[in-house]
Amino acid sequence: MTRIYSYTVPLEGDMVDAFCVVQKGFTDQFVYYDKRRPNRHMGLGRCIAIPTLEDADCTLQGPVDLQPVFFSFNRFDAGNPSPCDPLFSAFPQVALMLPEIVLSENETGAYLQVNSLGPVYEGRVARFLKMVKSARPRVRETIPFSLEPDSREAWKRIVDESLDAIRAGRLVKVVPSRRKLLRAARPFSSKDLLVNLIDGPARGTVLLYRYGDVFFCGCTPELLVRKQGSRVESMCLAGTCPAGANDEERAKFADELLHDEKNLREHGHVVNFIRSVFERDCYNVDIPRQPGIMPLQHIQHLHTPAAADVLDGVSVLDLCRQLHPTPALAGAPVGEALMLLRRIEPYNRGFFGGACGYVDGSGNGEFAVAIRSGVFDGEIGYVYAGCGVVEGSDAAAEFDEIDMKLQTILTAFNGEA
Repeated sequence: MTRIYSYTVPLEGDMVDAFCVVQKGFTDQFVYYDKRRPNRHMGLGRCIAIPTLEDADCTLQGPVDLQPVFFSFNRFDAGNPSPCDPLFSAFPQVALMLPEIVLSENETGAYLQVNSLGPVYEGRVARFLKMVKSARPRVRETIPFSLEPDSREAWKRIVDESLDAIRAGRLVKVVPSRRKLLRAARPFSSKDLLVNLIDGPARGTVLLYRYGDVFFCGCTPELLVRKQGSRVESMCLAGTCPAGANDEERAKFADELLHDEKNLREHGHVVNFIRSVFERDCYNVDIPRQPGIMPLQHIQHLHTPAAADVLDGVSVLDLCRQLHPTPALAGAPVGEALMLLRRIEPYNRGFFGGACGYVDGSGNGEFAVAIRSGVFDGEIGYVYAGCGVVEGSDAAAEFDEIDMKLQTILTAFNGEA
């Protein structure tokens, strides 16, 4: 059992501006920032790593009783024997990480929390608050970059192998991905990309995990699981069309997507999978029979929400392990799809497509699926996106769909949008 002390005080001013001024002294950084609702946590500093929440004994200090927030960044396929590239290989494999400092925002306000293995010295909290008061409004910057082209021919071979496996009856869906090398025209920082993702047009939850000189970040629209008390939520997100150049085009593309047999089949595999997990571990399961549309900046998705009440003794981490990876990220059946992806993809995905989020000391938490993301070292990086292949998929169309999806992480380099 690890004794943890957490000292929490109210935070005045903007939380992101506070993070930008405090982060200069820390190479370890963790962010889970939901742009759609006040559920935001930004961590700094290496402090405590534990294998399970049961290993933590939390003592709350300070004027605010706020549970400590443990971040968790999980790989897409942790059992993949293929080595990750050097950027992803730099990250340790740790289950739960409690940073030294956490800035949090919820419906009641914003807070600064200092965590320690011993009682927190109040003077240290005061020094961080003094730093926060000196924070100036953040400034966005544009970082010019180039992308090395990847091969359409190599992509077609991957899609053809996927379709061969589907026609052989081994599986009904697989989700291959593409990786593109990005080279920046000048050095950039994790803060640069973070600010552009938070203040820019990307929609969803901004993720960041920096370890030393390497960092993983993105802005994902896809919730894996959220737990608050006994209530849990998830979503089924699969099936894609363009956003359109105007409202008329957007509505036209959305209507076509809602009636497209190929995309509805792809979406249905995800719905059935999440329904099976919820019906096994929850009651009062509510999953609509027909999908709606989730509009994003560059694309639109078929979207079906899922909600339920979880059975006693089932944690958010239990649900996360059962739900991840969903057929939206791997395929169906999931196990067979993972085996195929290990063979046909020329790289290990690392955190791309992984379950990334947090859980607090009381067991509440939230995990998102880390799509629309990339890994960087401040000069180069890799950006990732994938698409679902089912019977009837066309390699050229799927290649173009991935190019649309890549636009989200590329907004992290645009300080003007």
